[in-house]
Amino acid sequence: MRRKTRASGFTLIELLVVIAIIA
Repeated sequence: MRRKTRASGFTLIELLVVIAIIA
């Protein structure tokens, strides 16, 4: 599912997931 994460840039969903994990 993750092929171009850095090339495409972080989407809102991915960003929310990362924030949820960090928080």
